[in-house]
Amino acid sequence: MKNKEKTLIKQHELDCPMPDIAKLIGGKWKLIILQILIFKGTTRFNELRRVIKGVSQTVLTSQLRALEDDGLVLRKIYAEVPPRVEYSATQQAFDLQDMFLAMHAWWLKHEAKHNGL
Repeated sequence: MKNKEKTLIKQHELDCPMPDIAKLIGGKWKLIILQILIFKGTTRFNELRRVIKGVSQTVLTSQLRALEDDGLVLRKIYAEVPPRVEYSATQQAFDLQDMFLAMHAWWLKHEAKHNGL
């Protein structure tokens, strides 16, 4: 392998994936949606809307579609009247569970410091 090829491989290994990760799970609502689906399980659209305070129907729909397009959420439509739609986390989303637990532990550690606990 030539030196130029080695340099390109090393640079590729050093490239930070954060911009790509931010596209997948960034934004005001995506992490909240994923947290609900990962830890509470399959949830209907209207239940998500009730649980997530302040999100509009339009924004929730667009965030769910983006998560679905990125392979993090599955949508199941039941042929009923009125139609019932349920959302669930994919295995790829479940793989984020440790990240959520780590963020929770971080929050507890720093929240305790701020509250003098």
